[in-house]
Amino acid sequence: MDYLDQIDLSRLPQHVAIIMDGNGRWAKGKGKLRIFGHHNGVTSVRDVVEGADKLGIKYVTLYTFSSENWNRPKLEVMAIMELMVTTIHKEVPGFMKNNIRLNAIGDLDTLPEKCLRELNNAIETTAGNTGVVLTLALSYSSRREIVRAAKNIAVKVKNGELNAEDINEEVFEQNLFTGDMPNPELLIRTSGEYRISNYLLWQIAYAELYFTTKLWPDFRKEDLYEAVIDFQKRERRFGLTSEQVN
Repeated sequence: MDYLDQIDLSRLPQHVAIIMDGNGRWAKGKGKLRIFGHHNGVTSVRDVVEGADKLGIKYVTLYTFSSENWNRPKLEVMAIMELMVTTIHKEVPGFMKNNIRLNAIGDLDTLPEKCLRELNNAIETTAGNTGVVLTLALSYSSRREIVRAAKNIAVKVKNGELNAEDINEEVFEQNLFTGDMPNPELLIRTSGEYRISNYLLWQIAYAELYFTTKLWPDFRKEDLYEAVIDFQKRERRFGLTSEQVN
């Protein structure tokens, strides 16, 4: 029985978030520069999004570049930004062919002008697509996102657009970068690390966490299928008892 035969298509996670970790270690293990791992990680992205589309998963959000990543060696950061520009440009025809809509979250105005221009062009070009929504978390920090949401709400209260007593979880979520999409039900992290790394902290409050030792450039749609199979074996209680949910 292959992986697809083991998946119940009626119980898929609607939104899968992924921490793509291990590019540098993958390259180092092959005696290459770290950017070589980032280049090969693009193949993994393409394959995983194809797998998500095949299953019918609607949202895939990738931790592409964190706000902390700006502190990496300057040459590596420059190489990653250049790779991002060329990759986004090359992938747009594939996005259109496969009905994929590109999205991005994070402090996007901190990206180099060329990168931001290419990103915005791709987002605009694919805006009418109705398949998988592929979101790139770029220059992203979940703590900053939460602070930003709090500031936005404070301004609305100050301007009389919102009453303080009306602030609830739903209002707060609407002010996050992800306000127009469901929260992730499955979070995958590659490379054997067991931490969240400041990623979607609010949104993954009830997500199932799946960790694999496989480095990101080796991760393929079959690995996504394994994660979904594992997800479907878990009992999602949301604070209730087993008897209440069964």
